Amino acid sequence: MSDPNQTAREARHLRELSPHQWRSGVAAWLGWLFDGLDMHLYTLVAAPFVMQLLDAASPAAPEVKAKSSWIQAAFLVGWALGGGFFGRLGDLLGRSRALCLTILTYALFTGLAFFAQTWWQLLIFRFVAALGIGGEWAVGASLLAETWPRKWRPWIAAVLQTGVNLGILGACLTVYGLATLTGWLDVPYQPRWVFLVGVLPALLVFWIRRHVPEPAEWSSARERAGAAQPRVRELFAGEVLPVTLKTIVVCALSLSAWWAFIFWHPQHLRNLPELAEWPVPAREQLVSQVFFLVIGVSIAGNFFSGWLATRWGFRRSVAGMFGGFFLAMAGAFIVPRGYAALVWFWLPAVGFFSGVFGLFTMYLPPLFPTLLRTTGAGFCYNIGRLGAAVGTVVFGLFSQVGDFRHALLYASLLIPVAAIMALLLPEPGVAGTGRNSLARPESPG
Repeated sequence: MSDPNQTAREARHLRELSPHQWRSGVAAWLGWLFDGLDMHLYTLVAAPFVMQLLDAASPAAPEVKAKSSWIQAAFLVGWALGGGFFGRLGDLLGRSRALCLTILTYALFTGLAFFAQTWWQLLIFRFVAALGIGGEWAVGASLLAETWPRKWRPWIAAVLQTGVNLGILGACLTVYGLATLTGWLDVPYQPRWVFLVGVLPALLVFWIRRHVPEPAEWSSARERAGAAQPRVRELFAGEVLPVTLKTIVVCALSLSAWWAFIFWHPQHLRNLPELAEWPVPAREQLVSQVFFLVIGVSIAGNFFSGWLATRWGFRRSVAGMFGGFFLAMAGAFIVPRGYAALVWFWLPAVGFFSGVFGLFTMYLPPLFPTLLRTTGAGFCYNIGRLGAAVGTVVFGLFSQVGDFRHALLYASLLIPVAAIMALLLPEPGVAGTGRNSLARPESPG
């Protein structure tokens, strides 16, 4: 029987891909689509939902900001822990099995958020949902890295990240639709209803278990290793250690800045003087529309970064996109700007350069050994969520009087440091040879 991974390396056209490769691609892409959906439902309704749970007078009330920040921080901590936990399961149990577990986790607990009656109940539900969302990143990325053509990786990264973007757009449409329906029916706005949509991904699990086998590369590596399976501590030893540490720094800094933007820019818009007197449903519609625009533009950024990687390689492309990301985010908040300038230029520019995160999907996993791939990529990428969790709370402290501009500006200063560190990372196949074939980053295809 031919090795499907070898077939993937030789494929030059889509029609040459095997059914196994297509199914793996569809499973990973749909997993990321629903990942994006469940990830951002809370982001879009955080202020009004927490306001209701606290029975506060305004979404800008200090207690609403504080509790919504802690809920988001718990989500990001769960994301980090889930990346490590499910990443390890992906190496031990297989990519397909671990993918199913991650999807079930985030689908179930996103749906349970509908039943939250207190802010701390919502915090618990979001924390557990984040375990699955964090794990899905490394498992889905490794599944495609091991089954699809290596030379296509920049474009695979763009397509995979587009799945997340479309899921986020689905969250925007869900929130926008709820606000629109509320306005039509002239009934109180109930943000908790959006979380019921998050249960839908659970249906995908049944198809994955029936139709998506484990990658041959993982199965072969596990068979060769036998009882001598690599241990987690090997991420912090030998020639793998510098890659691990540098990757953690890049992810922690860049994700802290990105999540500060994602979480606080809707609140910044809500508190613009121009929007202060708007009815709540109208203001929520506007926030959803702007979020939709930012994420829609980011899809173009995914493919631009993929194109850039075919010319510059992954390492320099990541650093270059970080440069644009910093200029756009700092430019948006370095001075007070009105609604028009933010919406029609600065915020979409931030969204465009956020396409850099699409490159991480195909760049980070191959830097690690096959049997530590989801562990390494999942741990390093998602450990950045811990930094982002702290950043969400710390930067939120700058906005106690309702001005989120300074919080967002200070967060942007993390990005240049991430760009410099990215230049110190290797390209796949250049990281070092390790101590044995199992601890060796793969050579170029």
